[in-house]
Amino acid sequence: MTEPAALAAKSLPLWRLLGHTADALQAVRGGHSLTDALAQCPADARPGTQALSFHVLRWLGCAQALRERLAPRAPPPPVDALLTCALALLWPAGPPPYSEHTLVDQAVRAARLRGGGRGSGPFVNAVLRRFLREREALVAALTDDAPARWNHPAWWIARLRGDWPEQWQALLAADNQHPPLTLRVNARRTDAHAYVARLEAQGIAARAVGAQAVELGAPRPVLQIPGFAEGEVSVQDAAAQLAAPLLIGLGGAVLAPGARVLDACAAPGGKTAHLLELAEFDVLALDHDLARLARVQGTLDRLRLTARLLAGDAGDPAAWWDGVPFDAILLDAPCSASGIVRRHPDVRWLRRASDIAALAKIQARLLDALWPLLVPGGRLLYCTCSVFKAEGQDQIDAFLQRHGGAGPARLLPSPGHLLPLPDNAGEGAAPALGVGPDGFFYALLEKATR
Repeated sequence: MTEPAALAAKSLPLWRLLGHTADALQAVRGGHSLTDALAQCPADARPGTQALSFHVLRWLGCAQALRERLAPRAPPPPVDALLTCALALLWPAGPPPYSEHTLVDQAVRAARLRGGGRGSGPFVNAVLRRFLREREALVAALTDDAPARWNHPAWWIARLRGDWPEQWQALLAADNQHPPLTLRVNARRTDAHAYVARLEAQGIAARAVGAQAVELGAPRPVLQIPGFAEGEVSVQDAAAQLAAPLLIGLGGAVLAPGARVLDACAAPGGKTAHLLELAEFDVLALDHDLARLARVQGTLDRLRLTARLLAGDAGDPAAWWDGVPFDAILLDAPCSASGIVRRHPDVRWLRRASDIAALAKIQARLLDALWPLLVPGGRLLYCTCSVFKAEGQDQIDAFLQRHGGAGPARLLPSPGHLLPLPDNAGEGAAPALGVGPDGFFYALLEKATR
């Protein structure tokens, strides 16, 4: 457990943190995001609960399989969640966050408070101690259980194996790594190399990994990052930092200052801000959710940038478009988020196999709805933080079948699929690091002038 919250996890009684972590797991099992679950956690326990929850969700496949073997008859859901959390924390996956004795003792104490009856404590104690006695054999027995071995749902594993037959195992393993904390330096204020020098002068290890990208040697809370509050830097993965330069055309035909740009699914505003950091554009930031638009405004305020914000459905331009075409459109489409599982370990457990086809249908609707809003000669950048081909290359191939050929759409040189692996950073992204950037897909489309 190396998240910054790990230190906070040791500042409160472990039994209390285990209880909150079990609550978070129950919420995820009920279809709620970990972000929403943590928002319900008491503020003093939130950092520690987040750290433990990340660990549990990364190893949930093996923990669930263990619980089913050790206790075939499931206990009441609150006790089941607690037991599963404890098994995940005891799973041999690197240095344990707590000693075995401490973890068992504190899990038993938490069990007594979780509404499972007087026998909950002894039950949890018996199961955990049996696991410790038989750990080697139990771990070996799960080798052929794919969800337990890879800590992903079976359908997810099958889809990755079909899409990436050479890389699927590396992708699954990468999902359980700790992602780097990467910053985007505000180009209006400084550059990556100057900012790295500033950090090093303050004893903070960092390195430039792109034109504006700086990777910190160790994660830290954003308010402890020099210059964050003043708008000098933002948190954004190196792969996500490709969007604005690709759309603007840096290194090729450059979008002129003052150009009319639509950020069609703008929240939380990172890519909107990046566009404005690079040049003075007339940006319309659109999102269907007013609460999410407030986050965009907060981002722009911190960076002292200005854009027009509008609530609306990007797939229904008739309800919000003023009829004036855009010179460029950024469509960061809703997707499975399968490329950013390292940062959101709950995603793999929240998604269902049927979600991918449903999301692909939404993406196609957005592409078809926004394409007519582009001027001839304009460009649309389609991107998703997904490694599934149905949301990437397959989606664009289908779009070009509908709008390409003798029609006005053509695919410009684009990164395509970027996998979250060290050797697949893509041109302009971070070089090969201990871990790769997030998984993304990029396709740059141009509307021909005929």
